[in-house]
Amino acid sequence: MTISELDLIEDANRRARAYLASVEKRRVFPDVATIESLSIFEEDLRQHSLDAQETLCMVDDIGSPATVTSNGPRYFGFVIGATLPIAAAVDRLAQSWDQCASSHINSPAAAAIEKAATRLVLQALNLPQEATIGFGTSATACGLSCLAVARRELLARLGWDVDQKGLMGAPPIRVVVSKMVHITIIKSLRILGFGLQNIIYAPVDAHGRIDPEQLPDLDDHTILCLQAGEVNTGAFDPFAPLIAAARQAGAWVHVDGAFGLWARASRDLRHLTDGLEEADSWTTDGHKWLNTPYDSAMAICRDGGAMAACMNADAVYARAEPDAQKNLTLEFSRKARGISIWAVLRTLGRDGLDQMISRHHQQAQRLAQGLLEAGIEVLNTVVLNQVLARLDTDERTMALIKAVQDHGVIWFGGTRWNDRAAFRLSVSSWRTTNADIETAIGEIKSRLGRL
Repeated sequence: MTISELDLIEDANRRARAYLASVEKRRVFPDVATIESLSIFEEDLRQHSLDAQETLCMVDDIGSPATVTSNGPRYFGFVIGATLPIAAAVDRLAQSWDQCASSHINSPAAAAIEKAATRLVLQALNLPQEATIGFGTSATACGLSCLAVARRELLARLGWDVDQKGLMGAPPIRVVVSKMVHITIIKSLRILGFGLQNIIYAPVDAHGRIDPEQLPDLDDHTILCLQAGEVNTGAFDPFAPLIAAARQAGAWVHVDGAFGLWARASRDLRHLTDGLEEADSWTTDGHKWLNTPYDSAMAICRDGGAMAACMNADAVYARAEPDAQKNLTLEFSRKARGISIWAVLRTLGRDGLDQMISRHHQQAQRLAQGLLEAGIEVLNTVVLNQVLARLDTDERTMALIKAVQDHGVIWFGGTRWNDRAAFRLSVSSWRTTNADIETAIGEIKSRLGRL
């Protein structure tokens, strides 16, 4: 690298440090004028090259003010964890390595660290130690991978080679999901060609959990999708009876645990996941409750051989070990997403992970208590890190959401629950302190008093 290249990276690092130093004082969502200034990026491709320093300045001077401070302490809009310092640091170093982390031959370092990450994740989540993990981009992509493995394996058990014969004429595979299934599972099923009208929805109770007494019939042609952490209430399906029924029928069980799977790392919350370990596959995100950088998630499969066979991407010019990451994920060329996951788990250990997850649960409970004290209806039992609430009318609920968002001190978003407007607050950032929770309560009460 030349000195000018190093200077450019150093300037980027300086600007990044200044941004991080500001996150506790920034508006959580940019104001209208700042957003309108982004129109400067709407320019045509130039004929001649420009100075790289000018481009970097433009991104920082115009882009940075218009960012959402989702890595700050008062963002409660979605389950988005701020990146832990160790995760950001190793991710920055790995960017400098600039590795194609597809296999050992491309990057021995990346392959070794992601294999180590697999070991730590399975230990942290107390999942079968023989399971295999593909480190992908998101729970959507990883869920799609797991569902593809599930269908391929069920068809193989029925004597159908989908790799050779395709799906035309194949035995039909049924999919049973929760009535409260997350949209990413629906998207994955749609992309895989299951057909939306063919999805079977299992009835749920008042908290959004599948009711075992109303579980649709299962058989060895069925994929059953369960949830660890319903997106609004944070509720968990009752895994033990549901998985037992699936086992007896010969069905495949997949658990969507984008954030809720990490409850298994908390001494106080792991009971919510009892029986979950008996499933066949699981998905979870690192960039949610583990507080790693975005674009890091995990597809976990009990039968690593089945996963590697389904996702194999060996070519005559690029053959690799069966459990190479290119043979476990959708991506052939990829970044080593497991490095930051390994770094966080190694650094926090069991105690640090437990403390972070448990603290967020306690903070969510305090948020719910504060809302109740303000006369706001809390709709869920706060079993995890989600608080679901509403006012007496949809109009007042939406007005409160807008007032809070416009003021910019905290941010949360709206949703719908039982066909009525509601809002939810998610607590998942390592930066969020108890004082930030009190700030949030005070801000909501203040905006409510102005309606």
